[in-house]
This record gives sequence, structure tokens and C-alpha cells, in this order.
Amino acid sequence: MGKTATVACLIMYFSYIEQIIANLTSKPVPSIQPLFAAINAFLWVTYGFLKDKKDLPIIIANLPGVILGLITFLTSIVK
Repeated sequence: MGKTATVACLIMYFSYIEQIIANLTSKPVPSIQPLFAAINAFLWVTYGFLKDKKDLPIIIANLPGVILGLITFLTSIVK
């Protein structure tokens, strides 16, 4: 189940690439959801690192969310 959830999470965050492209081609998408997705992913990555035994599936699944969520947010607000 953990591997399936990790793959699903990665697919969800990699879907931001399409929104980033839209933002860069002057068709900006709303910025609030990617920002909060990045914050949520950051909290999960932090949780994974702070556990006594690092939880790599949580870290791996959510690290792209931090990066891609922030890029999506930034490209939506920069004109």
C-alpha cells in the first residue's frame, strides 16, 4: 500500500508541470492551491525526516510537491 500511495502522490505532484507550462505561456492558473500543496508537502517531508527512523517513502513522495508546488506558485504570480 505504501508504494502505491507513493506513486499516486508523485503523479499528483508531477501534474503541476502542465500548470507551470501554462503559466509560462501567459495562461496563468490560480496560485493558491499549488502554494498550499507545497506547504503541505513540506510538512510531510519534515515529518519524514524528523522520525527516529527516516520515512523515505513519505520524503520521496512529497519532496517533488515542495519543489513543483513552489515553482507553479511562483510562475503564476510572476508576470
